Amino acid sequence: MATPTYLSEQNLMTSQNGWVAGVDEVGRGPLAGPVAAAAVILDPARLPSGVNDSKKLSARARDALFDLIMDRAIAVGIGYGSVEEIERINIREASLLAMRRAVLALSRAPIHALIDGNAAPAGLPCPATTIIKGDATCVSIAAASIVAKVTRDRLMGRLHLVHPHYGFATNAGYGAPAHLAALERLGATDCHRRGFAPVRAALSKPR
Repeated sequence: MATPTYLSEQNLMTSQNGWVAGVDEVGRGPLAGPVAAAAVILDPARLPSGVNDSKKLSARARDALFDLIMDRAIAVGIGYGSVEEIERINIREASLLAMRRAVLALSRAPIHALIDGNAAPAGLPCPATTIIKGDATCVSIAAASIVAKVTRDRLMGRLHLVHPHYGFATNAGYGAPAHLAALERLGATDCHRRGFAPVRAALSKPR
């Protein structure tokens, strides 16, 4: 299995003389909870081994790499797009907002941001380059994907303690059968995205 490289970051650091951040988001598809994003500036002298697209890793591997990234990274920033913002400006714009907030939360200012996908957030403090499937090819973006995924999963685990019937600790807010059944039986919580069709459909049925 091919692993992400540090080539894009190295080229930018050489040509522009500064730190480069990788940025990714997670949580566009769930029916509940915020969208989360991370920005990570890796230390080229202490690159963590084993980093890959978070979707290709087990939960145990993600947790271990999360700790390694947090220990070795020069800076890590986290940003969220809330359920209210998802409802108000749509999930795509809320995802871009979360990425912008993640970059602004970095304790070191990057000279460039490498963004997973095909759209960069407006209002970044530095130039940005988008990379489709960047989490599979760029190690800083892959690191950001791990940080965003683990951070959001842990947040959904905490929401599970408040709303235990929906299975957030295991489904992270995605539309698993048990989650949909609980929606039909109990209705939506304040952390559900009512603008998403499965939530609307479940709420329209008599309970």
